[in-house]
Amino acid sequence: MTENTWENRHTRTPKTQKDLESRLNRIEGQVKGIKSMIERGEYCDNILTQISSVKSAMNAVAKILIESHMRTCVLDKMQNGDDEIIDEFIKTIGRMMKE
Repeated sequence: MTENTWENRHTRTPKTQKDLESRLNRIEGQVKGIKSMIERGEYCDNILTQISSVKSAMNAVAKILIESHMRTCVLDKMQNGDDEIIDEFIKTIGRMMKE
């Protein structure tokens, strides 16, 4: 089975990396905003709406990572005869679907 180690790191394209960082920075700001809303005692429905927005944004990040992973890491390993990457990917998707 493929191990998740530093040796398995893969460099994403600069465009993908920038997109991920930008999205995560925005999400970080949203989470800080939610914390502030809770601290100020704001209306729960408004907070829950913001939480829903963060979840949607995280799903978008996951989608970008899945696509990048398939086009780079998975493809590279399959081309090098490592078919165990398929099992690893299936397990990863399974964990994501539980959330």
